[in-house]
Amino acid sequence: MNILIIGGGGREHAMAWKVRQSARVNTIYCAPGNAGIMQIAEPVPVAPDDLRGLAAFARQHDVQLTIVGPEAPLCAGIVNEFHSHGLRIFGPDAHGAKLEGSKVFAKEFMRAHGIPTAPFAVFQQLDKALAHVKKKGAPLVVKADGLAGGKGVTVCQTEAEAELAIRAALEQRVFGQAGATILIEDLLHGEEASIMAVTDGKTIRALEPAQDHKRVYDNDTGPNTGGMGAYSPAPVITPAVLREIDHHVLQPALAGLRQEKIEYHGVLYAGVMIHQGRVQVLEFNVRFGDPETQAVLPRLRSDFVELCLAVADGRLQAHEMVWDPRPAVCVVLAAGGYPGPYHQHHPISGLAQAAALADVAVFHAGTERRQDQVVTKGGRVLGVTALGGSLSAAIARAYQAVACLHFEHAHFRWDIGAKALARL
Repeated sequence: MNILIIGGGGREHAMAWKVRQSARVNTIYCAPGNAGIMQIAEPVPVAPDDLRGLAAFARQHDVQLTIVGPEAPLCAGIVNEFHSHGLRIFGPDAHGAKLEGSKVFAKEFMRAHGIPTAPFAVFQQLDKALAHVKKKGAPLVVKADGLAGGKGVTVCQTEAEAELAIRAALEQRVFGQAGATILIEDLLHGEEASIMAVTDGKTIRALEPAQDHKRVYDNDTGPNTGGMGAYSPAPVITPAVLREIDHHVLQPALAGLRQEKIEYHGVLYAGVMIHQGRVQVLEFNVRFGDPETQAVLPRLRSDFVELCLAVADGRLQAHEMVWDPRPAVCVVLAAGGYPGPYHQHHPISGLAQAAALADVAVFHAGTERRQDQVVTKGGRVLGVTALGGSLSAAIARAYQAVACLHFEHAHFRWDIGAKALARL
């Protein structure tokens, strides 16, 4: 069968890499792809936001399954468009995608269905938001309601920081329309983890848990990023905690989706905070995480395409996922300046040497090919994933591969997985 993948980052490269391992697959197409993805997939001459054009391409090229990577096309209604043409696609429709597209919608959904989350208030007016902060006090979290490229959340330790974040959204409109409505919520304490579950609307199952590293520098310092690395499994998610998540988060979410008559076939990603065994949801996403996917999919031994088909076709209950017990660690190499304005178009060397190491995969995120040379294009450039017989072995192998790779102004964290080692 022919497969179409929507997206062009490290997550989508990991998905394409896993799809290529399926015996059922003939041709993989990708829109827009990157230099790494295009080694195993064919480019699609359609803009990734042209939903009608992508559906037409899928019909013309006998695409039997489309897998959507990023949230923007899901929120824009790509699933609705494909379904209107009878095309099979992995992902929730526009209504379900509001769980990520609108933080207000997600929080109200959680409150309505008894899913534990931080207390919150919603504001569109500057004076009322500032008055709330003065009454409530710090610490607080200020969130833009809409999609803001991962930059719409500000953790505020003081009232002054909260005021700056509120003014940035409501007064200066730094997030545009996405920040015209904001949430102000209590700061949750504990350790954060990522639970990516798949659901066909009738059954919901968690994939192996992972833990992301959001801050740009070692020891969780510096500004937030899209993610500087991840590992799986996450020791903070004990079997008891996972049962708690299933009972208090995943099952109520599935019941809520059904109660609200939301057609949901895809990923429900819960970012959770764990404190003394108690679980609270920070946010929902409606797609695979990045870079968590680069740490989780290499551990999936069963067929990824079969899993996606079972979700899309409503057959998840009968599908069995098989996992590699070995830990996986993904280290992200970023461009100089990231997460701010970053350098681009620097040649990358060492790709073949890193990929030749046993149990290592190098996933391209922000890359392109120029005159037979792979160069940097995005803020997060590469994700280097390694499996190991132990977490420490996986970490050592990942950094061995990182040492093979070079581009000007590259930077990365040296402590990916250290938190898990300390817990173990």
